[in-house]
Parts: sequence; structure tokens; C-alpha cells
Amino acid sequence: MKVSVQISRGIESLFGTHDENIRLLEDNLNISTQLLDDSIELDGAEADVARAEEILEDYVSLVKEGQVFNNGDLNSYLRVVTTDRDVSLRALVNSGRQRNFGKKMIVPKTINQRRYIEAIERNDMVFGIGPAGTGKTYLAVAMAVSALLAKRVNRIVLTRPAVEAGERLGFLPGTLQEKVDPYLRPLYDALFDMLDIDKVEKLLERNIIEVAPIAFMRGRTLNDAFVIVDEAQNSTSEQMKMLLTRVGFNSKMVVNGDVTQIDLPLGKRSGILNAEEVLRSVDGISFVYFDERDVVRHALVQRIVRAYERFQETAGARQLSLTLGESENEAEAAQVTGA
Repeated sequence: MKVSVQISRGIESLFGTHDENIRLLEDNLNISTQLLDDSIELDGAEADVARAEEILEDYVSLVKEGQVFNNGDLNSYLRVVTTDRDVSLRALVNSGRQRNFGKKMIVPKTINQRRYIEAIERNDMVFGIGPAGTGKTYLAVAMAVSALLAKRVNRIVLTRPAVEAGERLGFLPGTLQEKVDPYLRPLYDALFDMLDIDKVEKLLERNIIEVAPIAFMRGRTLNDAFVIVDEAQNSTSEQMKMLLTRVGFNSKMVVNGDVTQIDLPLGKRSGILNAEEVLRSVDGISFVYFDERDVVRHALVQRIVRAYERFQETAGARQLSLTLGESENEAEAAQVTGA
């Protein structure tokens, strides 16, 4: 089946750098395209061509309405709409306009990011589990800022364990807040990206936004708050239980972690792994999982994550093989001894 779609403006951003956008459309929908004078010809199975036509027509109408697709944005949107046929390009773009995120218009760039945002909207407690660079912290802060600006909550509480990632920093000078601030820097970065620095500083002074280590949460009840627990893989089981029971009335909690980067001492079980086992069937709690396909940093980060996963799988298989070999040798030795 062949169909032509008129393209009068925005052809450069549609094709993208080195034609990466149009190649993504072709690969994910199993179609071929040909650029004509003022149109694109689509060729493939009827259902796939119809889906591509719908996406391109949305693109054309959005560009006519003044929508500007910044570098990389359209590629991210296309990854979603070519994989999930239940969402349209227009609906995906408009979803960011419907919420006030301060300076930014935030739109999910992968299917799992969309599921994550929807889970936060529907549930009072959400766990986001996956590798670095998948947008867990950034999107959670964006949803918290949106809830605060819409007056659905009265404050934002951002917390994480003050655990060193394999380093020993020794004595740190300054006040207690100055000592723990370096551990909380990613949370500040996300805030400054969405709100003016002066506004963030005023909200921090008035404790409308509170950024603190987990140790400061004990004994509190957090009402009318949007609580984000970052780097939760480095909390202990005891800390996690304490944190989860801080949730008060009209509050949401988002707990994020990367279970491949646990920096706890040997013998300490990660709180997020324990919570995953204990809370999986509890109503009102949602678990959203990310993988390397959701990494929205430099493309090299995706390849790094994938390489580490392959290495760990190979190392695990090798260790299992060695263990089985040792067991067989011990069994043979026992038989010889018995004989």
C-alpha cells in the first residue's frame, strides 16, 4: 500500500540529524519512505502505513500551529508513538501543555516515562526502578512542581540517603545543611531547571520546598506534601519502612532507585528491594520499571548501561558454571572416599 502525505514546512526537523527520525519511523513501523517535491510517500502494509500517515498528519498540523520541535524531542516522541499505538503525537505533545511545570514544558519521551507520569497521577505511592539517565528524578520533581503550582499540595519534600558512592570523603566543614547538600545536588539541579533560582531560594527559606537526608524524616507525618525519595537503593530496609510510613493525608510519595548501583555496606539489604517484595500487591502502590531504552541522556549512556548488563549476565553465568563444577568435583571426591 502506498500513501502520500503533504509536507509544506518542518521537513528538516522531521528528518532529523542524519535522517535519524525518518529512519526510526521506517524501522519501527516496517515501512519505506520516499521524499517527493512537497510530500512523503509511504509504502508498506496497510496498518503500518495508516499509522505512519496518522503520525505525519499530526506532525504537519502541529508545525502549522507553531509547534517547534527542538533537537532530539521529535525523535523521543516518535519512539513512543511508533511503539504504543494507543497514543497519538498530538496527544503526547499536548500532555505537556496541560500541566504547569514552571519554566519547562515536560513531555514523556519514552513509553515507560509516560507510564511513570500516569502512575504518579493515579496513585499515592509510586516506585520508579531503573538505571541512571532514565528521567526518574527529573520527572518526579516536575510532577511535584506541577502539583505545588496547582495548589494540590502545600509543600515538596525531597530526600535521599547520604551514602558515599564507594568514596570516603572524610570530614566535611560547614553547617549540617552544608555537609549534606552535596548529596542532594541532583534534586536542586532539577528544581533550578524548572523554577527561577530566586523563587526556589524563597520556597526553600519558607520550607515550602524542603531538601533533607533520610535521617531527618524520622518521627514526622507529612500531610499535604509531595515527597520524593531519591537514590532509594541506598536506604536500608529499616529506613525504607520508616520513610513509607511518613505519608500523611493528601500526600503523594515517589520512590526512585537504581538497583544496579547499591552502595550500602556488605550485609545490608537495600530497602527498595525489600519494599518490592513486601508491597507488590498493596492497593494504591504502583511499580514502574525502566531499562536502557528509556535512557534520555547521551546515546553513549544507553550503550554503557547495555554493556554493563551484558557483562553482569556473563559474569553471573560464569560464576554459576564454576559453582556447579566445584559441586561436581566435591561429589566425585566424596564417592571416591566412600569407595
